[in-house]
Amino acid sequence: MASAFSGFSPAVLSFFDGLADDNSKAYWQANKATYDVEVKGAMQRLLDDLGEYGPFKIFRPYNDVRFAKGRPPYKEQIGAVGESQGGSVSYVQVSAAGLMVGTGYYSMAADQLELFRRAVDDEHRGAELSGICSSMVAKGYQLGAMEELKTAPRGYPKDHPRIEILRRKGLIAFTTWTPGPWFHTAKVVTRIRSAWQGAAPMNDWLDTHVGPSTLPPPDWDR
Repeated sequence: MASAFSGFSPAVLSFFDGLADDNSKAYWQANKATYDVEVKGAMQRLLDDLGEYGPFKIFRPYNDVRFAKGRPPYKEQIGAVGESQGGSVSYVQVSAAGLMVGTGYYSMAADQLELFRRAVDDEHRGAELSGICSSMVAKGYQLGAMEELKTAPRGYPKDHPRIEILRRKGLIAFTTWTPGPWFHTAKVVTRIRSAWQGAAPMNDWLDTHVGPSTLPPPDWDR
């Protein structure tokens, strides 16, 4: 049986600091054991403790450099994502900058986006989501999406009362923490759970009025 998560070791921050300074194959190969044990191993134990939000998939550490000239070969963070039956996703990322936790619908498929816009446009349902979003921002969450239109979607007025939400092609809430003593303890689990639980009203709205896509799933292995 795998041991419970007890925090990220200082070696995790050192590894990512070193990778930022020398994002090369030579550095990666020289420090791969640290990545496997201290970074990925700890992340897997963390995800095991958060199993009710999974199953999770850890993103591979390699960047796709085929079509991005000058892009570094290795990601300077480790991230993982899990998807609920309702359709919302739970995301956690660790890097030298600390911990980032997000949840929601990062990038909606075409069928989801149509349902989302209809619901946001609806006076009652849209006003409910707007209130939820305002409340979350007041609590310290940041809102975003993978993509956002520069103007109103086709068929919707530019002066729509909820135009900022309508322009998004997804809706997520996220929060970040810089490293502190807590980072090296099981309190990481508590912070992540608290962040995801705090975003439950938004996810409940999305799961109710949008839900999972019926189209082929995205490639989470990016």
